[in-house]
Amino acid sequence: MASDKRAGAGTPSPDRSGHLKIAVIYDGGAESWGPEDIRAVLASAKEVQSALAAAGHEVIRVAVRPDLAWFQIVRGCDLVFNLCEGIEGVSALELAVASAIDLTGIPYTGCSAWTSTICHRKPVLNAILQAHGLPIPRWHLIDGGPLPSDWPLPSIVKPAAEDASIGIEQTSVVKTRKALEGRVRQQQDEHGSVLVQRYVAGREIAVGFVGDHILPLSEIDFTRMPNGAWPIVSFSAKWHEESPEYSGTEPVCPAAVDQELAERIITVAAAAWRIVEGRGYGRVDLRVDAEDQPWVLEVNPNPDLSMNAGLARMARAYGWSHEVLVNEIVQAASDSPVARAPGTRPPASAARSLQTASLPA
Repeated sequence: MASDKRAGAGTPSPDRSGHLKIAVIYDGGAESWGPEDIRAVLASAKEVQSALAAAGHEVIRVAVRPDLAWFQIVRGCDLVFNLCEGIEGVSALELAVASAIDLTGIPYTGCSAWTSTICHRKPVLNAILQAHGLPIPRWHLIDGGPLPSDWPLPSIVKPAAEDASIGIEQTSVVKTRKALEGRVRQQQDEHGSVLVQRYVAGREIAVGFVGDHILPLSEIDFTRMPNGAWPIVSFSAKWHEESPEYSGTEPVCPAAVDQELAERIITVAAAAWRIVEGRGYGRVDLRVDAEDQPWVLEVNPNPDLSMNAGLARMARAYGWSHEVLVNEIVQAASDSPVARAPGTRPPASAARSLQTASLPA
């Protein structure tokens, strides 16, 4: 078993970091952003700032923009709380932000650029996890070559290098070869590189990690989905509150999972988190089929920390307030050996309690 720290064991650890000067950084925005986009980003930054200030830290909010003024500001801080998901709305530049902070040698929250690079490119992630023996649904990267003639259906078609359910719709799941080929063409036009993956029917379970802690399992309840809808977490289900899919995907935490199955799920998820050198905080999403086999779908570094988001929900089930969650993430960053010579690859930094996790025989 990976760890004895799991559901019901959520006792906050003492603050060992002392009072720090912390920069909370976030995307400064793009010209195309509307007021709602700006409010959403600022709301999350303000929630984190409030939690840190309540713990006695000196906190400043810093908007990240291409002019690099933010970089000079954070160099005068003890720690960076990295909420930056891109620059001017370009998600690919999220990796550049973490790399830039690496150059300072200052500790920062969340995963390294190396981990984020892997996890944001689904074919790379699948290949690495599969090479380590983890269960990954059969997949194929569309690169100009045809799909094998025996390709299983139904399948799901995804952008190969997006996250946050971008490009995932009800029409992403296809039951015929004709529909599959049509969806692939449409996604190539919109997103370029496309991944096709066998659709796994079953329960959708998430495992959350914060430092050494494994949070209670969370499950998506699809029973209220519209008739005929595929039980998937689409973009609408995640972001459009007025959508029937949003109300039809109800998170349940802690999930009603028996101990033996929970052990199997946690073992697979912890192995995936360790393989990608996950550190700080993250979430692994899985499907569990009718034979109780867990299949890894996604590894999510630095997931949303909003009070109503999935990781905060898991933390509440663990016995943590949002303030405790935020300060545990700071503690994980303070404990992590991230201060190193510029240009070196991040060390293997999976949480200590995950280092002995292995796949079941």
